[in-house]
Amino acid sequence: MTPVPAAPVLVASDLDRTLIYSAAALGLDMPDDRAPRLLCVEVYQHQPLSYLTETAAGLLAELARAAVFVPTTTRTREQYGRIRLPGPAARYAICANGGHLLVDGVSDPDWQAHVRGTLDSGCAPLAAVREHLVRSADPSWLLKERVAEDLFAYLVVDRELLPDNWVKDLADWAEEQGWTVSLQGRKVYAVPKPLTKSAALAEVVRRTGAGEVLTAGDSLLDADLLLAGDRGWRPGHGELADTGWSAPRVTALGLRGVAAGEEILREALRAVSG
Repeated sequence: MTPVPAAPVLVASDLDRTLIYSAAALGLDMPDDRAPRLLCVEVYQHQPLSYLTETAAGLLAELARAAVFVPTTTRTREQYGRIRLPGPAARYAICANGGHLLVDGVSDPDWQAHVRGTLDSGCAPLAAVREHLVRSADPSWLLKERVAEDLFAYLVVDRELLPDNWVKDLADWAEEQGWTVSLQGRKVYAVPKPLTKSAALAEVVRRTGAGEVLTAGDSLLDADLLLAGDRGWRPGHGELADTGWSAPRVTALGLRGVAAGEEILREALRAVSG
């Protein structure tokens, strides 16, 4: 009798400030001579932009060989394409907060159509939300305004000048429109509620037949992703940590910065191997 192959383990992880870090987010608060060696995994406009530790790079490469590793990001496809992660290329990747499901680097048209249908019937239109975003922002702290993949909008702001209650007021308004607001570093995201990483993850699980799902993330937009996993991890920094967010199957790490990314990979690999 032919044995039934074991269902694969799937690891879906957010990227920015979870596995990879800008120079400003590295959190290298140890003495310089004890700082970890870093590997640059993203270059933008001829300058290094994102890093992980060399140890994390080795762990990620090993993890990608032992499990179905699915990069899961709010980045657009173009922004995701700048990243060069260690290890074998991911068969599946989730971009634009679930708006695009990449299969061997190409956006799946059936998933695109599904997402568009969900958004058209489930929330206020992008144009109206974008107009409110721009109108309510003050030019003194608004640096850039962008629309991502014709799916959601975000602002790049000067955090030091951003009024304390502005994000909360925006979130209250967006709630009534069927949208979610998330502050990540210098970016304020406005994302339709039906546009989620967990929905795209469920489709990857269906296609791969994964038997166990491990997840990781740091922001409000990662909460649904973490809840969708059998086990998950969040770092000691980010929106979820700042608000004290927790869930029964999610481990809240005390580590912050790039060290947290390394620890997430170590824990995920231990779970896959064990």
